[in-house]
Amino acid sequence: MQKIHTQSEWISRANKVLPAGGFGNFDPGIIIARGKGAHVWDEDGLEYVDYLIGSGPMLLGHGHPEVMEAVLEQLPKGMTFFANNTKGIELAEEITNAMPCAEQVRFVTSGGEADMYAMRLARAFTGRVKILKFEGGYHGMCAEAQMSLAPAKQVNFPMAVPDSAGIPNAVKDDMLIAPFNNIAFVRSLLAEQGDQVAAVIVEPLQRIIPAQEGYLAALKAECEKYGVLLIFDEIVTGFRLAYGGAQERYGVVPDICTMGKIIGGGFPLAALGARRDIMDHFDKPKVGANKWLMQLGTLSGNPIASAAGLKTMEVLRRDGAYDQLRANGARLMKMQADALNSAGINHQIVGDETLFDVLFIDQPVVNYRDVQQADAVMNKRYNDVLRSEGIFKSPGKVYPSLALTEQDFIQTENAVKAAVASLCT
Repeated sequence: MQKIHTQSEWISRANKVLPAGGFGNFDPGIIIARGKGAHVWDEDGLEYVDYLIGSGPMLLGHGHPEVMEAVLEQLPKGMTFFANNTKGIELAEEITNAMPCAEQVRFVTSGGEADMYAMRLARAFTGRVKILKFEGGYHGMCAEAQMSLAPAKQVNFPMAVPDSAGIPNAVKDDMLIAPFNNIAFVRSLLAEQGDQVAAVIVEPLQRIIPAQEGYLAALKAECEKYGVLLIFDEIVTGFRLAYGGAQERYGVVPDICTMGKIIGGGFPLAALGARRDIMDHFDKPKVGANKWLMQLGTLSGNPIASAAGLKTMEVLRRDGAYDQLRANGARLMKMQADALNSAGINHQIVGDETLFDVLFIDQPVVNYRDVQQADAVMNKRYNDVLRSEGIFKSPGKVYPSLALTEQDFIQTENAVKAAVASLCT
């Protein structure tokens, strides 16, 4: 008989072969065995309502039957080719139909890779070097993105703070850091250095912090004034805030956008897109050797990931899908607000119905430094109780999905009540 391993045994095995016992993504103290719909189970058989959903891609839930059917149809035809394939071409067509800024796309394997190439593409197109990003903004793991992602110390803007060892000091010199939602600072900075800046890269919803009314439009106007390219990092917001992402939701069209998570249907796939004259820099005969941006990847445009993404996007195009997603998120927001208000606990629910979380703070949250003022101890206690009550989520985000059932909402509401009660003792 095959030996049954407990979760603690798996954790012990992981600690021997994985640095810090994990993949670097999430709490290594839980080992997920399987997922179905809006639920996951750990290796001890404990069941959770899943509000992590793979950090966003499983918007339809785990094991959606139509996505599974599309994947199983592709599998016997081939897993990967390192060559063009019909599913990848169809996916590129659908992305360009959906995303206003994307006349063409180039596939990569991860969102971080897409962001890296987006910044490099902006440099190739403009001939400039500097990149402006926002403190607390997440754009993957490349050296530029690791500047002022989660700085432990506050420094004066626009100075960049490396968040990782192993990054050359020279990278810091080419990065400018600004506070999110402060257009006056961006305006002043570009007035001084705009002719040196290749791009401004921004999450239109920065982690969970919404852009203030008019902010993204003003950001675009400032970029246009100085010939700076505006990059929307839509790895999270693409096909989540709306089918056409933040571009559709907010009515602001960037020069370049990056996409991931949902477009791969749970498989490793991401992309960047822009208008043709920008994307020409991936085409050597058009731009010449000096302006050509080399990009290739073994699994770029993988047919299985493309098939899963195509089916996921087909389901999302159906009538009422986004209304239901927003209704699910609004219900989750309200149940938490009601419980916390009834207990008299200071808090802010920050974000969009499709992506948000509770912060224990008594003032509006408009940037990274505001988030840092929230009560981290209360946040941990709240999330620990939610976990103990069968709710699986990130410490800083709730990802609603379309797979949630009435019973899931009931369980979540009971868990929220228990977590709020724990804060009152």
